[in-house]
Amino acid sequence: MTTASDPLTRAAEFYLDLHRHPELSGAEQRTAAAFADRLTEAGYQVTTGIGGHGVAGVLRNGPGPVVMLRAELDALPVREQTGLPYASTVTATAADGRTVPVMHACGHDMHLACAAGAAAELATDLERWRGTLLVVGQPAEETLQGARAMLADGLYQRFEPPSVVLAQHTAPLPAGLVAHGHGGPMTAGSRTLRVVIHGRGGHAATPHLAIDPVPVAAAIVLRLPGVVNQEVGAAEQAVVTVSSLQAGSSGNVIPDLATLTVTARAFSEHTLDRITATVQRVAQGEALASGCPREPEVEALSSSGVNLPDADLTSTIRTAHQTAFGPPRVTDWPPSPATEDFPLFGPAGQHLHGIPDIRTAYWMLGMIGPQQWSAAPGTTPAEKLAALPPNHSPEFRPYVGLTLRTGITAMAQAARAALG
Repeated sequence: MTTASDPLTRAAEFYLDLHRHPELSGAEQRTAAAFADRLTEAGYQVTTGIGGHGVAGVLRNGPGPVVMLRAELDALPVREQTGLPYASTVTATAADGRTVPVMHACGHDMHLACAAGAAAELATDLERWRGTLLVVGQPAEETLQGARAMLADGLYQRFEPPSVVLAQHTAPLPAGLVAHGHGGPMTAGSRTLRVVIHGRGGHAATPHLAIDPVPVAAAIVLRLPGVVNQEVGAAEQAVVTVSSLQAGSSGNVIPDLATLTVTARAFSEHTLDRITATVQRVAQGEALASGCPREPEVEALSSSGVNLPDADLTSTIRTAHQTAFGPPRVTDWPPSPATEDFPLFGPAGQHLHGIPDIRTAYWMLGMIGPQQWSAAPGTTPAEKLAALPPNHSPEFRPYVGLTLRTGITAMAQAARAALG
């Protein structure tokens, strides 16, 4: 039986509150305040408003290393379809002025609840570690802007910079499991590009008197995957996705412009550079072939580095997790083409923060409940994983109790292992 003061109950209450009240990237005011309150209650010295709505809590416990725990504040413009009694019904105004539904469809609410729970546990367990904890709530991860903004706002100058940075992320694995990589990338690096095709508008009845940018954009969409496959070797693993195409607003008007959003993901900066150059070359070639009056504009909207945890630190934390949970609950994670901006807090962001020799560790946290796992089609884990709702799905729903319990312990044990 649990009580109102039971740490797991408090973590669950915090998770449910966050899930009911999600906020979009850059608008995480309520979420940041709630996370700051939890850290303050646990005895941390808290600073807010870092790089937007970023939060940092500091707890010093004698001489020793500085270890940073990171979780994310923001949610996604997704309409929740889980049917849960605590499902989000929130809507918000997006950056383009549209009213959109909002949902924690990537597990950031779970990450925050686990980080707050681990921070509280570590604050009551001071005899088992020495050093300084820096617990960070990062805004705008989904737009890949938040880590950069916090670093630009002096995160590592306003506070003692960490030697170790830790993070975990929910994944559609059975709840109770944690998964580590084996010395290679956990997630990919990315580049998001905006490609603007310039045509010459006119009447839909006389296309010969205009230069229609829509077929040019469509040709780029069709050509890009094939060209990238020719230029990037199969062993390099790259994914290129055209995620939006916008042009015109009337059925009888040929527009002047067509705009594409292209996302590239790969496991090396060299491959990402090659893909970016390929996108630009294909866009220029199609525009030239169609007689467009101007060269296309190719603009970088966002980027993230390859998430490459430190191998020795990962081994140390994997051992700590095996001790805490037992070896059967600690499994392997293959490189994923998903991406995020966590690597900027480590070596991939040294050009931003100037701190050498930061080591990072990053693991996946299972969140699928036993009944949901059993009911998923398939007889093998791979078949079940393919059938379960992934991150960013409107049906994404972590199994609260076991996921929280595992995530709090995983983060606290990892911090202890890094603090020594």
